[in-house]
Formats: sequence, C-alpha cells, structure tokens
Amino acid sequence: MHVLFVEPAFPRNQRDFVRALHAVGARVTAIGESPASALDEDLRRWLHAYEQVPSVTHEEALLRTVRAVQDREWVDRLEATVEAHILPAAHVREACSIPGTSVRTAFLCRDKPAMKQALRDADVPCARSTGATSADEVRAFAADVGYPLILKPRDSAGASGTYRAEDAEQLERVIAETHVDHGAPVAVEEFVEGHEAFYDTLSADGEVVHEFVSHYYPGVLEAMRTRWISPQILTTNRVDAPAYEEVRALGKRVIDELGIGTSATHMEWFFGEKGLKFSEIGCRPPGVRVWDIYGAANDLDLYVEWARLVVHGRTDARASRRFAGGMIALRPDRDGRIVGYEGVDEVRREFGEWILDAHFPAPGTPTQPVEAGYMANAWMRLRHPDYDELRSILDRIGERVQVRAS
Repeated sequence: MHVLFVEPAFPRNQRDFVRALHAVGARVTAIGESPASALDEDLRRWLHAYEQVPSVTHEEALLRTVRAVQDREWVDRLEATVEAHILPAAHVREACSIPGTSVRTAFLCRDKPAMKQALRDADVPCARSTGATSADEVRAFAADVGYPLILKPRDSAGASGTYRAEDAEQLERVIAETHVDHGAPVAVEEFVEGHEAFYDTLSADGEVVHEFVSHYYPGVLEAMRTRWISPQILTTNRVDAPAYEEVRALGKRVIDELGIGTSATHMEWFFGEKGLKFSEIGCRPPGVRVWDIYGAANDLDLYVEWARLVVHGRTDARASRRFAGGMIALRPDRDGRIVGYEGVDEVRREFGEWILDAHFPAPGTPTQPVEAGYMANAWMRLRHPDYDELRSILDRIGERVQVRAS
C-alpha cells in the first residue's frame, strides 16, 4: 500500500507515524514543510519519497503536490494526524478520490458549533452553544443562557484561546480579547460544571478497536491559567468497569453520528450534576504524547496499531491494562530562566521503579508561560498497577518537586 503522510517532522512524534507505517509494510511518501535535507537519517530511511510544500495547510499547494504524486504512481491513502491538518487533507483527499475521512466528518470535528449542533440534532447530550461573529450575538446568547460562559475560536484545540466569563463585565473583556467585536468567529458555550476527562479510540471502519479513558486533575482551563498547580493527566486501567459503560457508549455513538471511519479519535467529556455531557471530538490522536503513556501502560505500540488499521484494516493486538499511566507538569515558580530544582532526587529514589521518563530543562533555559501546556517546561511520566496509588504518587511529586526560576 502507498500512503501519503502529511508532515513527518513536526511535532517530534510525527516521525513515529512514519516509522509505524514503514514497519507494517507501507510505502510512505511524506509531505512536509522542511527541506528534505533537514530530515534525520531514520526518517529518510523509512520514506519511499518526500515532497516539500510551503505549508501543509495551504490546500492548493497540497492538492498540486498530491496530484503530482498520483501522476507518478498509485496512491491508496492520504493521512494526517495533527488537528490543523485534518480538514485541508480531507478537502484534498476528496478532490483526488482517495479513501479516508470525509470533508463532512473533518469539518464537524473541527468546527465546534457545527459539531455540537449535529450531535444535539441526534439527541447527544451537549452543552448549549452557538457560533458568533459579533459582540451582539455573544451578548444575546448570554442573555438567553446565562453565566458562566466559555468563548474560544471555532476551530480551537484543547484550551488554546479559551476564556471563561462569569458575568456581563467579564464578558465584555473576553469579547475584546477574542476580537469577536471585530468579526473574529468564535464558539460560545454554556459552562458545564463537573469533572473533565477524555475518551480516546482507534477505530476501523467506525468500529472501536482500541479504547482508553483518561482524566484531568484539575480541568484544562484551570490548569492552563494557574501557575501554582502541577496539573496531571491520568489514564485508567479500569476501562471495562461498569462506571465507564456510559462514556464508552457515548463515544461510540458520537463516532457513528459524525461518520468517523478508520481513524484515531480524541473525545472530551464532562460529568457533573447534569450527568454526562459531550464536550468535543477530534478525528486525531490526543496531544502531549498521551499515546506514549497508553503504550507503556498497555504493552502496545499505538503508532503501529494505527498503521495496521490504516494499511491492513485490522489488528489482533489487545491492550493489556497492566498499568494505569500518567503525567505531571511541573511549573517554574516565575517567568524568567531556570536556576534549579528541588526534590527531584528524593522522588526518583522513592518512585523510581514507576517512572517512565522525565524532562527537566537545564539551568539557564528560558521558562515557557503557564498557558503553553503540559510539556512546556518540566514534566514526569509514570505508570503503576493501581490507578489510585498512581494518583497519590503524582500528588506527592507535585508537592515535593519545585522548579526555581529567576
């Protein structure tokens, strides 16, 4: 099978998709923004061919490149795994008659108001939401729904560009911050109080082959706004427990309603006083290299599993559920430059057998802002057979490890 893969070099784990496609026998032509000379030796070895474009999100350039490859040889699949690449790849896929995620599905997984409306029409429980391109539309929604509200770009991923408004005064500030008063398109949503988590899958022709449930502590918006918090992501090894039956059923229903076929998915959900609520879904893997944790916790290579589904349409491997897995982000105490760490040797001695890997930028490294995400500064990743004990360990790491900056 000949697979075109969009952007093999950035972010860093994109190379693992190429590695996996090569490992399962695919002939891989990659399309990326870097010159071929910038690719490392392993990437060049895994590739059948490489095409450079100015931007992989520039649909005309991507279309010209794909058609040029088709003129040379048969193309079976065109695959993309980064949120911003999914819709351009779908448009080109459709124009070139290549099987894969449709434009409709890609659009609904990218445009948050359209996604929620399609699912509300199918009676999937969602927060109330709308799309807006003016301040008056936002104010009208607020008058109808009340506070708190969430505003974010229509095509956002995670908490990027997301704001919460508690009242009319805050709403006016958020309107200015998001530039909706100058016509910028935003999604406006009812804020759902409750625990925030996500359900990830690998699906083949719409059938879930691998599934994982993970939890945020605390929710993403709070985690990305509060310096003193060392936020955690934990994936459970109790996916088959009765408590998750409703989540798994919701995820399968969303996959069916949006027409997601052979793809990774990443679905956010909330559970609170109003019950289980769908938040949003992407037809892509989760961010911050969560697949690495899934693999280490379940004795799987998720990249190879994805490649097997793309190339062969099946896999016989199953998640072991031997471990729960998690990561903790460790923030510097201020913006500036890293000057040192406290408590690292202590936690390594106590929890070393459960530590998968860690990243501690060298002293002198400039700090990254809190909102830059879970892997922007220092972090640690662990696994443990017991989910509750792993959560306790991560709490203790958050209390003991201090990142000093000046």
